[in-house]
Amino acid sequence: MKRIAAIDIGSNAVRMLICYVIPCGKENIYQKNSYLRLPLRLGEDSFSDGIISEDKIKTLSEALISFKYIMRVHKVQQYQIYATSALRESRNSTSVILKIKKVTGLNINIITGLKEAKIIAKGNLLSKLDYNKTYLYVDVGGGSTEYSILKKGEKKKSKSFKFGTVRLLNNSDVSSTKKKINKWLTTNIDLKDKIKLYATGGNINKIQSMSGTKNGKPISYISIKDLLNKMIDCDYKERMIKFNLTPDRADVIIPALEIFILTMESVNANKMFIPKTGLVDGMIKEIFNEKNGNRLNP
Repeated sequence: MKRIAAIDIGSNAVRMLICYVIPCGKENIYQKNSYLRLPLRLGEDSFSDGIISEDKIKTLSEALISFKYIMRVHKVQQYQIYATSALRESRNSTSVILKIKKVTGLNINIITGLKEAKIIAKGNLLSKLDYNKTYLYVDVGGGSTEYSILKKGEKKKSKSFKFGTVRLLNNSDVSSTKKKINKWLTTNIDLKDKIKLYATGGNINKIQSMSGTKNGKPISYISIKDLLNKMIDCDYKERMIKFNLTPDRADVIIPALEIFILTMESVNANKMFIPKTGLVDGMIKEIFNEKNGNRLNP
């Protein structure tokens, strides 16, 4: 058995998943042992000022130190830390990584949007896919949205767009990006095919629970549209109270709903499945299969 930790430094939050991996023939067993999420919102700095502030660097360092202690308690053997859109686009990303390394002793790797999309797709069991169907995976993050298309049991295309929920809070001119997303989806997917749409990310899990959709059941286009119509007339505080949303979720939930609706309309999907996996799940599989994790130093 291997004890592996995956840490995702995202634009809205930092997440850590600790998983026990048990080799078992062709299908390994992945036991999720611990999951933590801290809403640091690095994208607020990166997307508005182009750099990560000293205050955010300090907070991120403290978060990673706490993660390091938790990894030690779990006796983690290998870990990997990936940073996505916020650090990827920050002008001082190299300086940020060096400062955090000095304070925490932990290694951070910035990944491209394309690699992010591919890893997210790894988080789902491809062996269970129907060979005759086309699958579209969409992961809506704070800084970007990733798409992966799978057909005949193989990954065909992946694409990352600078179109995330935190980014959209400060950017009202999004029509050109919406057109690019629609064009990419309709160019790479034959709408005559049987398309099965999967959505990941923290927002879709919350959207599912708010819509009353049961776990394991797909959420309908009508439910998502209805939820958006109910929420869009509420201000930030009203959304927290009326829909029981945390402060870091009450603002980004609106752009998240809009991205999911755009995706569904582009591929004529009337429902969307929610596997409850994401980047950290794909990272666990990558670390175990490719043996690219870091050792946790004392």
